[in-house]
Amino acid sequence: MSTPATEPDEGAFSRLPERIRPRRTEAPGTGQMRLIESTLLVLVALVLLIATVNDLSRQATVNKRLVADLKTWRTYTGHNYKNVTVDQELLGSSSGREVVCGNTKPGELKGTTQICLVVAGPIEGGKRTIQGGWYLPPKVEDERALRYGCFGEEEVLEKCPR
Repeated sequence: MSTPATEPDEGAFSRLPERIRPRRTEAPGTGQMRLIESTLLVLVALVLLIATVNDLSRQATVNKRLVADLKTWRTYTGHNYKNVTVDQELLGSSSGREVVCGNTKPGELKGTTQICLVVAGPIEGGKRTIQGGWYLPPKVEDERALRYGCFGEEEVLEKCPR
């Protein structure tokens, strides 16, 4: 029969420095060190909680925007395609504008001519405002030199070749 353990396992903690090993008894003093440590831990937990809530609310806003972007593209083109791409980085991630591209005819993604729309602004009626756009030939990545048939506001037209 084995004897019940009443002390922490010395072997498991023997490699740790003395100041962070578990104590058998409270060290003499006012307990002020534990109060400072506890306060710091609570502050770190509070900062992490605030950062998490902030990140989740920002992501929820971005997700609503992306759903509205897809609905805007489908309404504008009259196509209910599922293979539509949304690029948040092309115009800057903090610009609040996205580029939504999809085929003009049924087929694999980028298999036919694509129409790309620049959407921006607040969500109204589940959709956003179209600032302009361009067309891309089949089977190419969105590069400025390959864009044609540009339309819309001057700021969008600047993204097309002259």
